[in-house]
Amino acid sequence: MNETLMNEEVPSPTVLSSREELCKDIFYEQTCDEYVRAIRLAQERVTGFLKNNRKPFSGIKPADIRTRVEAVDFEVPLPDYESLLNEVDELYVKHATAYHLPQYIAHLNCPVVIPALAAEVLISAINSSQDTYDQSAGGTFMERKLIAWTGAQIGFPSDCDGIFTAGGSQSNLMGLLLARDFFALKHLNRNIKLDGCPPEATRFRVFVSGKAHFSNHKNASIMGLGEQAIVHVETDGRYRMDPQKLEEAIAREREKGNIPIAVMATAGTTDFGNVDPLSDIAHTARKHRLWLHVDAAYGCGLLLTEKYRHLLAGIEQADSVTVDYHKSFFQPISSSAFIVRNKLHLNIIKHHADYLNPKEQDYDELPAQINKSIVQSTRRFDALKLWCTLRYLGKEKLGQYTDTIIETTREAADSIENDDSFELLCHSDMGVLVFRYTEGSEKDELCKLNQYIKKSLFFSGEVLLASTKVNGAFYLKFTIFNPLTTITDIQNILTIIKQHGHEYLQLNRVSPAGRTDQF
Repeated sequence: MNETLMNEEVPSPTVLSSREELCKDIFYEQTCDEYVRAIRLAQERVTGFLKNNRKPFSGIKPADIRTRVEAVDFEVPLPDYESLLNEVDELYVKHATAYHLPQYIAHLNCPVVIPALAAEVLISAINSSQDTYDQSAGGTFMERKLIAWTGAQIGFPSDCDGIFTAGGSQSNLMGLLLARDFFALKHLNRNIKLDGCPPEATRFRVFVSGKAHFSNHKNASIMGLGEQAIVHVETDGRYRMDPQKLEEAIAREREKGNIPIAVMATAGTTDFGNVDPLSDIAHTARKHRLWLHVDAAYGCGLLLTEKYRHLLAGIEQADSVTVDYHKSFFQPISSSAFIVRNKLHLNIIKHHADYLNPKEQDYDELPAQINKSIVQSTRRFDALKLWCTLRYLGKEKLGQYTDTIIETTREAADSIENDDSFELLCHSDMGVLVFRYTEGSEKDELCKLNQYIKKSLFFSGEVLLASTKVNGAFYLKFTIFNPLTTITDIQNILTIIKQHGHEYLQLNRVSPAGRTDQF
């Protein structure tokens, strides 16, 4: 009887062969040749993208690409990898934004280093998950070592800790969550994780500069505090949080009966690339017993450089810090981290599941990174990209990239400031310059003029730059994030901006005095 059962349980050679045929596209040993072919074709597209692009964007209109995408029929598979990659080439690669070109000068998107790309191949193919040791093994300790290394660069003590995250917004969410829950535990004897927000939570207040990242508002909303919990602190002449205004804002909220719980400082604002005065802000936070989180998603690059590291003075006094490696460490998306000064604070968010990280498990023996994560259970081994980068290029080389970007930005600021066709709004600690084209147009026409310049440049594909509004007025914005971008590239871009500005003035028949001629 046992022999019969065993015979029934063993698939026949015919069944096994049929199953192998059915599953031939699943990645395992017998499909290595197919994997090599697919990767080679993908590599050809990447090489073509890097070598053949002369403009940062094709200029394709949304309606055109939408029509092409919607015409795809998912019910009809393509016959081979060549057809598949050709389709992807037409729909995506040919129109993808080329961050590696100096004419891309728009957002906080960095060119990526090659060691990290090699790591991406391993990450995707092996497909480890970083939530528990039995799913990642060496990856667990490699990630932990990188977190410890980053904490040391910040200036945190050796008992700091953290976790890799999907991005700065998630890391900022963790900072605000810990600030709220720590305050409730310490001052209200309330465990929010177990019992929910106390009635007092409607009066919790979090202080950010007027130029802080929008994720602070979204995170307050997600956490049930509402955007009303965010208090904007006035900024100084360089759009950094004003420490004296912070003091005044805290006092004002207390007079209203509200409860200050945290300050969210910014090291590298999105609009101006400037660093809040962290030491003064840290002093105020300590004085009022507030959690201090520093959003260094952009400014973390300053950790790499000896020359400009002083701009982050005071960051070591924070309770938590956001770091985006996929911005200032030249890593592919996504690669970010949330770091806390005191590892015990992460216990606030720990939750045990018997099937994953049981309470009785010895976490010194079998560490589980899931204990430190709030929204990601399954989590890629993104830390490998940074590992490969640091081991191959080293901190010093990355720091030189940061130095170069800062110095190019300073030259660019001088060029804009010394050109009567432009108005520079502010200098930058890092790589963001806000300015506008002003030649031949009256003040009330400047917004339309600069909006035209940005849009016409975008759809020509020549130059991609960003924009923002300051006090309701529209400005152009350079985000210099590529160490290969030179001052000559910047000056060429400024010339192109002038050409499109002149085009607008001619189309609208604006005289040099700013008068619009009647048709």
